[in-house]
Amino acid sequence: MERVKGILYAALSSSTFGLAPLFTLLLLAAGYSSFEVLSYRWGVASLFLGGLGVLSGRSFRLIRGEFATVFFLSLFRAATSLSLVIAYQHIASGVASTIHFMYPLAVALAMMCLFREKGSMWVFAAIGMSIVGAVLLSLGNIDFTQGNTALGIVSASVSVVSYGGYIVGVRKSRAVEIDSTVLTCYVMGFGALYFIVGGLFTGGIRLETDGTTWLCILGLALPATAVSNMTLVQAIKRIGPTLTSIFGAMEPLTAVVIGVAVFGEPFTMQGAAGILLIVAAVSIVILHSGRRKPETMRRTK
Repeated sequence: MERVKGILYAALSSSTFGLAPLFTLLLLAAGYSSFEVLSYRWGVASLFLGGLGVLSGRSFRLIRGEFATVFFLSLFRAATSLSLVIAYQHIASGVASTIHFMYPLAVALAMMCLFREKGSMWVFAAIGMSIVGAVLLSLGNIDFTQGNTALGIVSASVSVVSYGGYIVGVRKSRAVEIDSTVLTCYVMGFGALYFIVGGLFTGGIRLETDGTTWLCILGLALPATAVSNMTLVQAIKRIGPTLTSIFGAMEPLTAVVIGVAVFGEPFTMQGAAGILLIVAAVSIVILHSGRRKPETMRRTK
């Protein structure tokens, strides 16, 4: 049951995180700077998680070693968000997302090189299929003529390393012993502080009063940030970083559904092929992991 829960959490995390580009691009189009977008995103998310934790009676007390772990994890997670927002501003969001979806490779390589996790042909096949699927889903939106292409590609590549580092760090550090809501709240809170300071040094942060804009902020902060990150931690604790990272390939599925339903984008044969590859990759991982003895994991507090 723990493995099933982990798979469900991973699927929910990747699906809700797939909403982030939509709301981010809407706020950027409204004139928000990168630091403004992220200050509201992480600030509102941390307040929501803090309130949720208090109402449910969770303890936010951290010992010294745990505090240092949370601090370093927040740096990795904040770097991921900032690098992706910068990438969205300089290259097509589909290209940035395609590069970002390569983080399962970073996770798998880190686990094998640093923690001696045994490699699996099935895992590598699933990673390859998910990446190809993400590429096919994004081909219709590729445009290398906007902004600083080199900066956009480098920024998206940074997100691969930082997000992979965050996923591995959650599973292979003291963070695994911290309640998921509490851990995510601290990570979000630290991130909000980083971005607020950055905003104050780069033109300030506006106080938003427009209702429509606040809907975008809440959409970005709650499902695409608070829910996605909280369920990500739950998934990592139950099924490990490698399997969790595979489910990140479900994020472009969310983007395709939104594009077709909200913006009336065409649904091409390339997109259909990409979806089939991603679904096949996820199915392979589920079936293969079901034949293996589940990794010994600590239950979430």
